[in-house]
Order: sequence, then structure tokens, then C-alpha cells
Amino acid sequence: MADLRGKTLFVSGGSRGIGLAIALRAARDGANIVIAAKTTEPHPKLPGTIYTAAEEIEAAGGKALPIKTDIREEDQVMLAVEAAVERFGGIDILINNASAISLTGTLETPMKRFDLMMGINLRGTYLCSRACLPHLKRAANPHILTLSPPLNLDPHWFAPHVAYTIAKYGMSMCVLGMAEEFRGDRIAVNALWPRTTIATAALQIIPGARPEAGRTPEIMADAAHHVLTRDSGSLTGRFLIDEDVLREAGVSDFARYAVRPGEKLRIDLFLGERR
Repeated sequence: MADLRGKTLFVSGGSRGIGLAIALRAARDGANIVIAAKTTEPHPKLPGTIYTAAEEIEAAGGKALPIKTDIREEDQVMLAVEAAVERFGGIDILINNASAISLTGTLETPMKRFDLMMGINLRGTYLCSRACLPHLKRAANPHILTLSPPLNLDPHWFAPHVAYTIAKYGMSMCVLGMAEEFRGDRIAVNALWPRTTIATAALQIIPGARPEAGRTPEIMADAAHHVLTRDSGSLTGRFLIDEDVLREAGVSDFARYAVRPGEKLRIDLFLGERR
């Protein structure tokens, strides 16, 4: 596939950050974007709502359907999927983007926060995938792309934030299992993770995150575009890294993605050497 024109993407948590960047890249091709997220009113610290995202998508050349959705709630997800199919005739691509984060130790992570991460990251990924799969089975080139890291059982990645690691690896385990389960249906199920930190608004409210030492969300959007335009039967069950995907596609200059050119880049969680 040369582009995503006419394809319908169901994007969880697509009102800002990487999810919105992926949506906007697809919109430039003329894709249909379903924004399934909770934010309908501006957050005091995080910009963007499902409606401002829809405006940006339409301005970029796509068609948008913003739907207020808590992806932890089965009835809301099912209604959002039904609305997407009614509006656009089907679903070609699912982007499991929504995620909650708390880089805290066990004693510093209250059960309310634990439940939030498990609910959004793991349950939400499983639920959105389950709801979209019947429609993906009927699509010409179906993809599920989940924003989660490669699985690595080194205790180093668990000790500082056990709950968050379990929640993100839960998303990755959905990729591992569903890729094999639906291989015969030619549904590509892959994970995508950044080599470096990505300077989103959410990152800026994490103490010590240093967004200036990262890259912009556009690198993830461009990498996702390369994955989603591949033949779904030829690429599945992979834990992909944005930079590797783009290098394979012929990109060699990554300077344009740097938040602050010349700044030493900070490797993202779950990758690289121990710190």
C-alpha cells in the first residue's frame, strides 16, 4: 500500500500526543479517524480534546469521528466501534495508544492508580482489540498496532515501577498472543516503541523526564505509517522500534525529529543498557 487513503483507523486515546500524531499522519493520506478518548473538556495540564483533535484531522485532509469513550468500559467501546462501522463502513486499523503511567514503587502506588493502569493499559488494549477484531477480519489489509515495549523479564525493568511495567508488558503480551491467534486471518498484530523518549505533553508533567532530551511524536507517526502500509500478512508478531522501522524504510537523517538538535538523546524505558 502506498498510503492510507480511505482506510478507517480506530485510535484509543487519540486526543493528544503520539496517538494524535499517528492520526494526523494518516489524515494527510485521506484516512478516516475514529478518536476514542475521554477528554471532552480541556485538562488543566494537558492540551487537547477529542473535538480539537477532530478539527486538526479534518484540516489535515482526513475525516474524523470523535467519540467520548472510556476504554475500560465494554459498553462504551462496543458503541464506539458500532458508530465507527456505521459512519465509515468498517474498521481497517486499530491503534492501541491509550495508556496510563506512574513510575512509582510498590509502596508509593495506591490501588486506585494500580487499577487505573491495569484498566487502561491492559484491559483497554484487550477490549478494543476484541471489539474491533470481527471487523478487522473483513478488512483488506487489517492491522493492530499497540504502543508497548519489547518483552524483557530482566528484574531491572520491574523493580523501580512494578505496577507500570506489568501494565505495559500486559499490552505486549496481547500482541504476542493475538498475532499468533489471528495469523490465519492475515491480521497483523505488532507493537511499536520509541528508541528515545518522546516529548509529549504527558511526559512534561513527569518529574525529571527532560523532554528536551527526546524526539517529537512525529517519529512514531512516520514509523507507524510505514508499518500500517505494509502487507498485513507479511509482518506480524513483531516488537518494533521506531528508529529501526524508519532505517529499514530508507531514512538515515533523524535530526529533524529532535526536540533540541545537538542535545544528547535519552533512551526510553525498557530499552538500552541499565542505568
